[in-house]
Amino acid sequence: MFAVDRLILLAGVLLILGIASSKLSSRVGLPVLVLFVLVGMLAGSEGPGGIAFENYALAHGVGTAALVMILFDGGLRTELATFRLALGPSLTLASVGVLLTALVVAVAAIMSLGLPWLDALLLGSIVSSTDAAAVFAVLRSKGMRLRQRVAATLEVESGSNDPMAVLLTVASIELLLGRLSPGFGVAWLFGRQLVLGAVIGWVVGRVTATTINRINLDAAGLYPVLTGAAALLAYGAAASVGGSGFLAVYIAGVVVGSRRVLFRRGVYLFHDGVAWLAQITMFVLLGLLSFPSRLASAAGPALVVAGVLVFVARPLAVAACLLPFRFSSREVGFIAWGGLKGAVPIILATYPLLRGLPGAEGLFDVVFFAVVVSAVTQGWTLPVVARWLRLQRPPVPEPPVTLEITSLRDVDGDIVEYTLGSDFPATGRRIRDLSLPDGALVAMVARGQQVVAPRGSTQLLPGDHVFVLLRPDTRWLVDRVFSSRGSGAEAGPPAVEFQLRGGAQLADFEEFYGFRVDAPGFNTLDEFLRAQLRDELEVGRSVTVGPVTLTVREVVDGRVETVGLYIGTQPDTSSPAA
Repeated sequence: MFAVDRLILLAGVLLILGIASSKLSSRVGLPVLVLFVLVGMLAGSEGPGGIAFENYALAHGVGTAALVMILFDGGLRTELATFRLALGPSLTLASVGVLLTALVVAVAAIMSLGLPWLDALLLGSIVSSTDAAAVFAVLRSKGMRLRQRVAATLEVESGSNDPMAVLLTVASIELLLGRLSPGFGVAWLFGRQLVLGAVIGWVVGRVTATTINRINLDAAGLYPVLTGAAALLAYGAAASVGGSGFLAVYIAGVVVGSRRVLFRRGVYLFHDGVAWLAQITMFVLLGLLSFPSRLASAAGPALVVAGVLVFVARPLAVAACLLPFRFSSREVGFIAWGGLKGAVPIILATYPLLRGLPGAEGLFDVVFFAVVVSAVTQGWTLPVVARWLRLQRPPVPEPPVTLEITSLRDVDGDIVEYTLGSDFPATGRRIRDLSLPDGALVAMVARGQQVVAPRGSTQLLPGDHVFVLLRPDTRWLVDRVFSSRGSGAEAGPPAVEFQLRGGAQLADFEEFYGFRVDAPGFNTLDEFLRAQLRDELEVGRSVTVGPVTLTVREVVDGRVETVGLYIGTQPDTSSPAA
């Protein structure tokens, strides 16, 4: 057997064990990254596997590539609305919060461990950021449904704070080596990294989204490969010119995810699988790097660092950073507890090893132990803390089926899935009574484990998964029909006409869309317009009722089939309602 054959066999075995451990994680509640690391430790030189591995350069390279794919996947799944909602608090935590955390840990390390100030600052910098892979894994794999602003703040922060931790770590190492001067040199390094990373990430994301929709590839399987290549390009391009590659790849993912692209679902599934593969590979490899015999001697300092980090540094930084953003005390407490540590600090701990700094091995062991303690204590208890603080929303059941358009090329349409709650306007209605805008069609209803063929007489029930085929410009209207009352669904663009069926019920407008057509004595748009226009019933004629203008758009056999509804003042030939 060739050496490569053994390597392939070993890789397959470790991946299968990693996947099996993820299943165990969901059953026992232990963070999946801890089990991945445990698999690596058992396979290592001091475990039953007996694999001797101490190549920190390889671990650093593989870990960096894995983080690139994890951050890109996280960016893809961060909706632009979510990104905007949490932009202020998240970026404050990702910059000022990381710096404050590093400084508090450094002060504690000086006082309790007797470290020189630069060594203490290096230690604080390495453990200062939350880890995107850990946060995404816990928030998504445990089915947690938090208040939107809290979840968005944690996710965007974890995806964007790695650059600050990397910069602090690199700056501390350069200061220790005497290659960087405090003051302007550090400020220039930070500014260059952040600005170049953000700009390159945005450019790569925009170009990638445009290219996907225009390149017209023959093989559908190449589209996910193209987005994967874009992730690598964003990181490499930013890093090669002195920018933050991690920030670039996350922003590129957010930009691509916010655009309508071809084969969107296939792209998402591909990157979800790649992100899981990256997590398993990264954490197992880091487990192989650890030596349990050395960790015992690092336990004391590591527990000090972990205790200060979890109970002092992170809460102080979060409280200070979120003060201007009016978070409640419960939300601040949860965000502070949700600052999970993961692979990023361990990978950053390889930097001093690669630079040959004295005591780097001991520093690596302390960081490794502290990260595992943080992951176990915080990751394991995060759902419990969310329930205790009453920040969880009721879980939304996953639909038993999915429905999608395989290709959206030259098709101006989307398929959107809604899960009905008991207080939704559509709940309890028959499909024919929904008064959906023209161009919106209920394509499928999943109820329990059954698929219900939608007919006009089909009554929608709480818990139904409703799949609606619609034009993107009508999405904001359809959202109102299939959203909770008072949920603050998107108001939609002002002064834009949308079309409804002539048989739409006037009484439904206020409940579905939030405005009232005052036309007592009439049931439908067709009846009302025929009564108002009488002999002048023809395409293009309008009737204005308060702020609403109704325009006849289609007449069939003397009946109004399609009506244009315009909210606001419209310069059109109209007949005032009697």
